[in-house]
Amino acid sequence: MLQKDNKQLINAWASFDWSNSVYNLIVTTAIFPIYYLNTTQAAFGGEMVQFFGAQIKNSVLFSYAISFSFLIIVLLSPILSGVADYSGLKKRFMQFFTYLGSLSCMGLYFFTGENIEYGIACSILASIGYAGSLVFYNGFLPEVSSAERMDQVSARGFAMGYTGSIILLIVNLLLYQKYAVFGFESAGSATRFGFILVGVWWMGFAQIAFYYLKDRATGKPISLDIIGHGLRELKKVFAAVGQKQVMKRFLISFFLFSMGVQTVMLLAPLFADKEIGMGADEMIYIVLILQVLAIGGAYFFAWVSNKKGNGFAISCTLIIWIVICIAGYYLKEKLTFYTLAAFLGFVMGGIQSISRSTYSKLIPLETKDTASYFSFYDITEKFAIVIGSLSYGLIDQVTGSMRYSMVFMSLFFITGFIALQTANLKQHIK
Repeated sequence: MLQKDNKQLINAWASFDWSNSVYNLIVTTAIFPIYYLNTTQAAFGGEMVQFFGAQIKNSVLFSYAISFSFLIIVLLSPILSGVADYSGLKKRFMQFFTYLGSLSCMGLYFFTGENIEYGIACSILASIGYAGSLVFYNGFLPEVSSAERMDQVSARGFAMGYTGSIILLIVNLLLYQKYAVFGFESAGSATRFGFILVGVWWMGFAQIAFYYLKDRATGKPISLDIIGHGLRELKKVFAAVGQKQVMKRFLISFFLFSMGVQTVMLLAPLFADKEIGMGADEMIYIVLILQVLAIGGAYFFAWVSNKKGNGFAISCTLIIWIVICIAGYYLKEKLTFYTLAAFLGFVMGGIQSISRSTYSKLIPLETKDTASYFSFYDITEKFAIVIGSLSYGLIDQVTGSMRYSMVFMSLFFITGFIALQTANLKQHIK
């Protein structure tokens, strides 16, 4: 078994970001939301759609679907992660969610707009697969890296994810723009084929991480009796977090600003389409810009963290996020949206990478329950997404404008910034 800080092991771990980030970019962020809006509007003759007999705005339904998928993970994660730690089989659970997500992603090929219930079901299952696999993937970070290198290793994972996403996004863009050259009858059929490519890429490249990452099997059999063990493990972690003030305060801050970070990232394409009038091609170019700058942001804020500390680095990103949300309310021109998107990409890479490595450093070195600790971290993040996306969708539904939803997100960043200052990370993380 390869030891901590082994370059081959780190690269193999980071390659999982390379494999699954294409889903997060192409299906969640860049292409599927636009495809979903266009096909449902064409099928139902406008923004209002029929979902199991109920009439609802298509963008609101998409927001609620995202909330529901992450709520499922919030409910499942504590049980599964506890079982994984009990049995020592983190990789097995990581594989299950990877295959669930990638196959569901491929299933989107058959979504054509009028079968909206099917499309929402596939998107929910794909989201569950993606989010579920990350619980166990993040749990491997303390096993592949020492505390001194976690900022850089975490940044490497995100950077590889952004790079892989850019490559496949360009492929999908070429298929969309030159569909006739590749033998497709329409841009829509080329887009749908792109969902298959995402699923194949996700499942295929994940095999690298699955080959090198090793379970530490305890030999304890998995049975219905140990489901309760999962809850007990989470309760134990909860108690440990409660006793460690710095971890508790960091998680409170993380919960608050994650409501804004994840919601803005997930729903920015809908905002660009509805409020700015961005076309599909333009949105894809913007997402490419986001990904390139996110790579730089991940490494830049890892450098800032090394020089000034994790708390200072995260605080800087939060200030920029606040400005982005407030500015989003006033945006009307495409050129200014490009500028704002550039800043968003830069801090997107930074805040995700540094948050993950900061939490890793706060986990007790002697613990073997890394999946349970990261389950707690992921529950915090996913529950934040549930509340954030529900808030975003509700404000959109009540006001009829996503601009009010965007400016409301700034409150999450402001309160998160204030809470972070009470954690005093500088005294606890060297």
